[in-house]
Amino acid sequence: MSVLAGTSKGVFSVEPGDARHLLESRGVRDLVRLGDRLFAGTGAGLFASVDAGESWSLVGMEDREVWQIRGDGNGVLYAGTQPAGLFRSMDAGETWREVESFAGAAEATAWCIPLDPPIPARARALVIDRDNPQRLWVGVEVGGIMRTEDGGQTWELGLPGENPDLHMMYAHPAKSEVLFASTGYGRLDGVAEMIEGNAGVFRSIDAGVNWQYAWQGITPRYSRPMCIDPRAPYGLTIASAPTAFSSFKDDDGAQAMLFRSEDEGESWRSLCDTAHSPSHANFHGLTPDPDLPGGVVVGTDTGEVWRVSNDAQWTQMGSGMPPVLSVVAF
Repeated sequence: MSVLAGTSKGVFSVEPGDARHLLESRGVRDLVRLGDRLFAGTGAGLFASVDAGESWSLVGMEDREVWQIRGDGNGVLYAGTQPAGLFRSMDAGETWREVESFAGAAEATAWCIPLDPPIPARARALVIDRDNPQRLWVGVEVGGIMRTEDGGQTWELGLPGENPDLHMMYAHPAKSEVLFASTGYGRLDGVAEMIEGNAGVFRSIDAGVNWQYAWQGITPRYSRPMCIDPRAPYGLTIASAPTAFSSFKDDDGAQAMLFRSEDEGESWRSLCDTAHSPSHANFHGLTPDPDLPGGVVVGTDTGEVWRVSNDAQWTQMGSGMPPVLSVVAF
């Protein structure tokens, strides 16, 4: 298995006792393998590699932060950016054009990250219906979930539990109508009260029309990284922390946790071992382990990458990197 880590300072190859710096760039928010290429969404545009990450070339959006890249399996790719925009490639990533109807939607005028002063919102979560590539969902932080049934000609806004603070979003590998979304406390006019229901995981069983809260009784509630195993029983893994800013630098550390559900969010169990219950470091990068059914690979804000088995056995794969924001394993 090869593992690359996207960090605050670029892409690293994770190797025992070493971490090689392969690409220097601002925050690498997404690493994904699509076809025979690797893509890195960075704070300075979108980069692609055809040699497993050894070398990279800038392929577009150099004036944007690229937060996520996804494909429909037939050569059509999408990328979500900050400021909140959606870009599409019809040639497997060679060229890109903005889907202007997305940023031009009436709802987009209100989107923002509610800091002081506010900063532009980001389109950070993408799902393409594997059965109908004209149907897409785009999660906006902070804005909500935009859904299109016609390839982006028209859009409809949805708010899971009236929560517009979208982080990650995935579809069930065997049920395209079932979606999961992780959310936080951000609202367009500030920060919501930090109580149950105002942050956490939501599930939809009707393609995003309606959403149910699937995080009852789970703390910490602020959920962000998410992945789902493509192999049955399709384990859904979520990382959570007390707040958006939880960090290893806090007096008590980040107090972060990893949780796993194998029944579509009906029940959850900890995927943490004794040393990570809770974790001093926060979790940002998260991806399924391709060689270990039910396992995940996770990156931390202390610059470490860990391999975690389905029975919560933790093995460190690499360290000494800048904060890890994304990981890809292949």
